[in-house]
Amino acid sequence: MNLVAENYLVIGMFVSFIALLFTGFPVAWVLAGVGIVFAGIGYWTDNVMEWTMTGLSYNTLGLMVGRIFGIMRNWVLIAIPMFIFMGLMLDKSGIASRMMHSMQRLFGNIRGGLAVTVALIGIILAASTGIIGASVVLLGIMSVPVMLRQNYYKPLAVGTVAASGCLGILIPPSIMLVIMGDQLAIPILDLFMGAVFPGLILGGLYICYILIYCKISPDKAPLAPDHTQASLKDVLRALVDILPPAGLILLVLGSIFMGIATVTEASGVGAVGATVIAVLYRSMSWKVLKEVAINTMNTAAYIFAIFIGATIFALVLRKCGGDELIEHALSGLGFGPYGLIIFVLAMVFLLGFFLDWIEISLIILPLLGPVVAGLDLGINGYGVVEFPNLTWFALLVAVTLQTSFLTPPVGFALFYLKGVCPPEVKMTDIYRGVVPFIILQLIGLTLVFMYPQLVTWLPAEAFRAGPGG
Repeated sequence: MNLVAENYLVIGMFVSFIALLFTGFPVAWVLAGVGIVFAGIGYWTDNVMEWTMTGLSYNTLGLMVGRIFGIMRNWVLIAIPMFIFMGLMLDKSGIASRMMHSMQRLFGNIRGGLAVTVALIGIILAASTGIIGASVVLLGIMSVPVMLRQNYYKPLAVGTVAASGCLGILIPPSIMLVIMGDQLAIPILDLFMGAVFPGLILGGLYICYILIYCKISPDKAPLAPDHTQASLKDVLRALVDILPPAGLILLVLGSIFMGIATVTEASGVGAVGATVIAVLYRSMSWKVLKEVAINTMNTAAYIFAIFIGATIFALVLRKCGGDELIEHALSGLGFGPYGLIIFVLAMVFLLGFFLDWIEISLIILPLLGPVVAGLDLGINGYGVVEFPNLTWFALLVAVTLQTSFLTPPVGFALFYLKGVCPPEVKMTDIYRGVVPFIILQLIGLTLVFMYPQLVTWLPAEAFRAGPGG
């Protein structure tokens, strides 16, 4: 076997993929195209020139078809369009607007209260929608004009909206965690439970930062001229407006955590529940249903197209010896188990500047998963969590990928937000506004890295307390 020639093929695949990304071609086509082209090159060098022993042959095409068919019949992945539908339908129901108005009155007497309101609604939306684009746009439309009229510091206003809207990618039910669980072959329920504390920690860090910043610089977040002390009526109104999304969260996550429903079944319950809320709020119409269905189809099709492209790319990469090359390269660094994890997270952080979280999850995780699974990390699974190493690693990557939405040039949250901001908000204001929140995300990442029990304790306790535990 000519390992040098095979290494050239692997390196050539990565270089070609990165180069073609800058051409503007859709990522799914680039992944699939590079995979098919290098499958042909590998077959030619192996069977015609007899240079390598990649194992690439006509059977590889059959394996590609089999892998794609496996994706299409994967019941777990049905949860993705269902959760997308749930999030988009809640967006159309007007529930966020109701919460915004009631919580604004509740926190109107606190300096920075409007920004705290945005962060709290971001946490609630994260646990009930998980659609980053919808959350950022919704929060931006509702809150940025109000904060600017109240003379909020622009970077603080837009930074809070961008960061709070991105929490949905981490806080369950999260589409990203569904994909990670599928790619790493670990229970999605473990990931959902393991993500609860990291997600709440990030939300708590945001709120603490806002309150401290506004205490130090009160002129950056002045109180509204008509602010009043919150009354019991305001508290009750806020509770009533929070009750529907909180009930939906409890219904979806509670049924999963208690073992009543699988993730796929709970996603269907969430989609129906969001539709019922829209009907009760008199926001449902055939036009709304059609728009939500079409947007769900478009988003799901985008994700599954990348799934197919990444599957083809990863299959050819493995046939060319990509797994061995990556494993040898990482083990040869001499960093030790935890040093290796830090190196991988740094690589994911840098990749987040240029790639979407979907591409990173589908390309990087399957290649690094076996390496991490074999490391002697000593992560405590309390005798209950089946894959503590991989569960902790997946959540570390998930927290790291939070930053990919806020870092240019591919930080999608930045462009979602710029599209709905008033003209006086410049892109430089958004860039300056997200920097403190990126730092907060890195602080949250450090906490999860230093204390793995933040990830493993809750699923272990839940399973131990469950039937047969």
